[in-house]
Amino acid sequence: MEEIKRYTEADKLDPSLFFGISRMETIFEKHQGRPDTPHRHEYYTVMLVKHARGRHLLDFTTYALRGPQVYFIAPGQVHQVIEEEKSFGYAIVFSNQFLAENNIPLQFIEDLNLFHDYLDQPPLPLSEEELEKLTGYSEEMLTLFQSRGKFNSQALGAYLKLFFIQCNNLCTLSFDEHPRAQAASGLLKRFKELLNQHHTRWHAATDYANALNVSADHLNRVVKSLVGKTVKEMIQSRIVMAAKRQLYFTDLSAKEIGYALGFSEPANFSSFFKNCTGVSPSSFRRSL
Repeated sequence: MEEIKRYTEADKLDPSLFFGISRMETIFEKHQGRPDTPHRHEYYTVMLVKHARGRHLLDFTTYALRGPQVYFIAPGQVHQVIEEEKSFGYAIVFSNQFLAENNIPLQFIEDLNLFHDYLDQPPLPLSEEELEKLTGYSEEMLTLFQSRGKFNSQALGAYLKLFFIQCNNLCTLSFDEHPRAQAASGLLKRFKELLNQHHTRWHAATDYANALNVSADHLNRVVKSLVGKTVKEMIQSRIVMAAKRQLYFTDLSAKEIGYALGFSEPANFSSFFKNCTGVSPSSFRRSL
């Protein structure tokens, strides 16, 4: 099976840069409308779409590519843009290094609740007024990026932060500044970290609750209130996404994948996968 394409540099012309922005229409013309193969980025990607017609594949879920909308792609996610005609908008990429160099805490990005690397990630719809505001920020970033003058990186960081704050204000699920909300946000962050580290071994909500020194009920209430998913659903989504990526991008058998994800019996893995997705692992692989 062909190895998945992975992009590691935000700016191919200058690998030392950790930020990039391009017009979508320029990218379309450069590639003569040909879609790229499904691929991964090791950096964040944002697409502000003003007008488009096509499809956006994001971690095995297909969304309609149209505007005005904003699409958020986290590092490691698999995505592909298929355009039926020239798209208009902006593609913005940036790395953790860019955030660090511009004093933007990674916690700020996580608290926005815009990027998810294994949950459903529908685009954020925009009104014409909201599109105009985000377009203004994008044009400022494009001008700064193309001029590359002194302190431009700091200015880009400021506009990027404004862009995300505006997007966050449009979401129904956001965090406030109340101390209780901040504590809940911290608990969610620690749970996500544990989930990424231990999803191949810990499959029960109690595993994570015990590690976090809270009750399973409390953890479930916090997670449900902040992301709209139960702890069980989050665990299942993380395991299923890991399984789908291995089924798609490796030649490992379903039995080998099941063992790697902590299932002692192949039948248990197959049953779990089918219950969560509606198809067996072998059927999912054949459908790709």
